Amino acid sequence: MGAVRAVFLCGILLNLLVLCSSDAEVTTVNILTAKKLLKQGHLYLDVRTEEEFKNGHVEKALNIPYMINTPKGMVKNPKFVDQVLSLCGKEDHLVLGCKSGVRSVHAATQLVNAEFKHVYNMGGGINAWIDNGFEVVKPHTEEL
Repeated sequence: MGAVRAVFLCGILLNLLVLCSSDAEVTTVNILTAKKLLKQGHLYLDVRTEEEFKNGHVEKALNIPYMINTPKGMVKNPKFVDQVLSLCGKEDHLVLGCKSGVRSVHAATQLVNAEFKHVYNMGGGINAWIDNGFEVVKPHTEEL
């Protein structure tokens, strides 16, 4: 009975190892480092919804929502990786951001798992960017 139990436990440990290794590790950088990376030519990928993006974003940001609105509520964008691939290559250097850094870390993990090589998550998101006094771009509205 001890051998069966040992094999069973080894099986559980092996499954846990496989599950834990399926998500690649994402590097989260602070706002100052993110700003420096953007100055060096990294692309900024804003994964917030289009509505959030229109309220203000980092200059030259690309907007590809990680979550989308549906009649059933917010769901993960099933075309996220394909949409990123339509604008970016797997060798491009990317900084991902959202409102607070939560969605972007999930989005960054998905990209790393899809074999993107240079992906950074901006900790704190656009909220921290604004709190640090950095400029955001807002849509221009013409006055009549």
